[in-house]
Amino acid sequence: MTSERTDATAGQEPAEGAGERIEVQATSRRRQLTPEQAAAMEEKIRKVEIAISLVLRIGVSVSVIVVATGLGIMFAHHSHYTSITGGYSYSHLTSRSTVFPHSFSQLGTGLASGEGRAVVVLGVLLLILTPILRVAVGVLSFLYEEDIPMAIVTTYVLAVLIGSFFLAGA
Repeated sequence: MTSERTDATAGQEPAEGAGERIEVQATSRRRQLTPEQAAAMEEKIRKVEIAISLVLRIGVSVSVIVVATGLGIMFAHHSHYTSITGGYSYSHLTSRSTVFPHSFSQLGTGLASGEGRAVVVLGVLLLILTPILRVAVGVLSFLYEEDIPMAIVTTYVLAVLIGSFFLAGA
């Protein structure tokens, strides 16, 4: 297999040692790892991937359990919600006039009094916080992998996510 050169140096032989210098320059940009170091780095990456996957799985599972528990409490306290036929309208249950916690203090009060709606809101809040926790684990994972530039960028993303809660008035 031959290759044709179409640049201005076509037909000229490269200067002796020029190819070696390019190779040295190219390899000096990358961090060379021994096989042991590469295996250790792969093990670190595997552990980080497992940690991130556990955070996401546990976060979603816990939030689903909390929402289901809240729905169970809500339907137990308001048995007329479960009636498919009858005088109760589900549009009333989901309307803007239906009372549910709008702040953390109302959420705490609702949870303390055992309101099902507050438990459902807590489950939704946990679901929203799961990806934010994943970003926080990402910061820790980049520090663990000693990838400082990515840790800085991920910290900035985490700060923006947390800041958005305060700017939104949560």
